[in-house]
Amino acid sequence: MTDVDPILVEIVEGTLASVEMEVETSIARTARSPMIRDAHDFRAGIHDVRLRKLTGRSYSALVQPVVRDFPIETMRPGDVYFHNDVYLSEGGIGHLPDLCVTVPVFHEGEVVAFVQAFGHHDDIGGAVPGSMPSHARSAFEEGLMVPPIKLWDQGVPNRAALTIMTRNSRMPDSLAGDLDAECSACLMGARRLGEIFDRYGRAAVEACFDAIIAKTTETFRRELLSKIPEGVHVWEDYAEHDGVDEPRLHTQRITLTVDHSADVPLTIDFTGTSAQAKGPINHAGDYADGVFLKKWLAPVLRNLADTPERMAELDVNEGVVPLIRMVFPEKGTLLTPIFPAPTNARTFVILRLLGVLAGVLAKATGGRMPADQETIRYTGVYGESDDGPYLMREVLGGGSGGRWYADGEDTIHVVPDSRNIPVEFAEARWPFLVERLGLAVDSGGPGEFRGGLGYDKHIRMLRDASFMSIADRSILACWGVNGGRAGRPFLVTVNGEEMEGLVDDFPVRAGEIVRVRTTGGGGWGSPYEREATRVAADVRDGKVSIEAAKDDYGVVLHGPRDDLRIDEEATRRLRAAARAEQRTRRDAFFDRGPGYPRLSGGLTHADVDHL
Repeated sequence: MTDVDPILVEIVEGTLASVEMEVETSIARTARSPMIRDAHDFRAGIHDVRLRKLTGRSYSALVQPVVRDFPIETMRPGDVYFHNDVYLSEGGIGHLPDLCVTVPVFHEGEVVAFVQAFGHHDDIGGAVPGSMPSHARSAFEEGLMVPPIKLWDQGVPNRAALTIMTRNSRMPDSLAGDLDAECSACLMGARRLGEIFDRYGRAAVEACFDAIIAKTTETFRRELLSKIPEGVHVWEDYAEHDGVDEPRLHTQRITLTVDHSADVPLTIDFTGTSAQAKGPINHAGDYADGVFLKKWLAPVLRNLADTPERMAELDVNEGVVPLIRMVFPEKGTLLTPIFPAPTNARTFVILRLLGVLAGVLAKATGGRMPADQETIRYTGVYGESDDGPYLMREVLGGGSGGRWYADGEDTIHVVPDSRNIPVEFAEARWPFLVERLGLAVDSGGPGEFRGGLGYDKHIRMLRDASFMSIADRSILACWGVNGGRAGRPFLVTVNGEEMEGLVDDFPVRAGEIVRVRTTGGGGWGSPYEREATRVAADVRDGKVSIEAAKDDYGVVLHGPRDDLRIDEEATRRLRAAARAEQRTRRDAFFDRGPGYPRLSGGLTHADVDHL
């Protein structure tokens, strides 16, 4: 590494980021489906010829399944590879709507890197519109499974394969347009990346790749992992339902072992995770030594950075992989399902694991991690419009957890750079009106640092339609930590009737209103330690109600919202009584909210919730 020109390393690193951004921008501007074009639920990634991910702005799938089935020496310029088969993706694909295209990069006739794009598409067949049947018991109900194939051969599209895929989709035009956009963007990215090899030579560029990855390894080891005390730390969290059985606790457990003297300082052991579910909440993660999960979970470690500004500077590339060893339980668990176990709602597991790792690190560091964040949910409607069948499906965000130095963020989206669908676009395209899109008051978990707020969205249907939902955290809330309280859970009502989190086809009549409230983040620290002036500001801003200010924060306010006055004496008495009550009981380090006793047999907390 000492022989590598540091200026060239910066040039190469900047070029990788630029190419990745250009690929994503090209896809966003040329794709057809709202999920890709508007919601931006897709990612690009760049990998070297050793299959190492070089870019860290976002996550991506893996190249391993492509080179497993198509040896590198058989690849030619203009080739484009495609796959979406969960069980043949080496852990890189979570459910069938995530389609992945991979393009090799050539220099002097040899493969030197790969450009890849994968994203969530409208429909790939299966039992219900959107290819996410919430009550599926088999992968064969979820849509078309395609193992790695050559979709373009030296620049010539495989029309037969494309015809098969579009024939199996309820949205064939959108699917065809999205695939054209992704293939063309990756081919463009491969040309761009090839130019830097032509300019500086293969040996110099690959040495820069090594330096970029080594820098990440060293930075994470020195700046982040060093802050975790050595020892064994255990925590668990739960999915609440699988679409088939009655709601219950589906456990996801992490035993974290930290040994700073070891070559691999972190061991993440998933032993204790529940058996695979009958329904579609499984995630096939135990492939390729868990290399995808290592890169998926590693961003949580960035919360250990000295400052938020430093945290934002840290990318996650292949350099995190040598620092983590993963231990998977035997086949047949939520993380090690056996084909053809369904997986379309695997977000209930893979996104929950982000929170489990954050929780176990909070225990290890005495709370120096955020409270629980929003997870992810898909809600939407489908039916017939004047232009034929339609599907509106949206990935609405929610609140992130309060942090030891700041409140959580409102209405953030877990998928990087993703967003809600603009109201103007939605109303012009689909037969409904959006009557409200705002913040869900009181949804953020109370705390010294409050959890972020979720969305509050009201849709009035102009035609009969069907409502669908793939959503977790409708019973169990985002947990609070270190005295902070849980946020409010996900809630949908149709014409006043409360929906479950997993719904395929609930009828909605013209004129009825679908109300969606997404999750609020958990709070951090005791709400009675939050400055009364900040609570009053939250009430003025419409984030906290005047009733919640008193009941949750012990702050008594008088007057209209734009001219609030703090009753100092009443607030002092109320908070003193609340603190005295706290001292008489042994609260757990985590607050899971009122939904947990419903599924735990009346217990208010788990054994692992105490320090």
